[in-house]
This record gives sequence, structure tokens and C-alpha cells, in this order.
Amino acid sequence: MEAIASPRRRQILRLVWGAERSAGEIASTVRDVSWPAVSQNLRVLKASGLITERRQGTRRFYKADRRALGPLAVVLRQMWTRDLDRLRELAEEEARARRPRRD
Repeated sequence: MEAIASPRRRQILRLVWGAERSAGEIASTVRDVSWPAVSQNLRVLKASGLITERRQGTRRFYKADRRALGPLAVVLRQMWTRDLDRLRELAEEEARARRPRRD
């Protein structure tokens, strides 16, 4: 649970949940964080057994280890659902704010 306590690590975990991604691809998606910070988060996720790493030459590829995540799957789905629900709420609020007022 400590490994997924960070919103950034959860974001990375979502990125590698359904597909293997290169470290560079992950870093380019997580733009508001430095490469060393992304690398550190990948190390934490790997050390906790939540992601696997495959090396191909000088490149590294990461993917969620769904078997290791088995006990956490329910918790993760709840977190992601909550995140998606919050995103929907924010989008609806913004849409309401942009509607022209009819007086």
C-alpha cells in the first residue's frame, strides 16, 4: 500500500496496467516531473513487486504485474473509480460555468 500511496506512482501504474511501456514513454507522459523523479518512482514500484522490468539493449520496458497486484486490485479499482468520478465532477462543473446565463 505504501508504494501506491503516491498519486504519481498510481499514475505510472495506470500507464503500465494494460500495456508494456518504455521508461522514456512513461517519462514523456508524466511531464510535470523530472526524469530522475520518474526513475525513482519506477524503482519503488519495481522493488515493491508491482511492476516488472524488461531490458532490450539500453532500453527498459515496464508493465504492471497483475498477479502481484491481485490483493490490491479491489483497492486500486476503487481509487481509480474515485479519480474518474472526481474528473467527471470537475468537467461537469466547468461545463456549467461556461454555459451562458439565461436571465
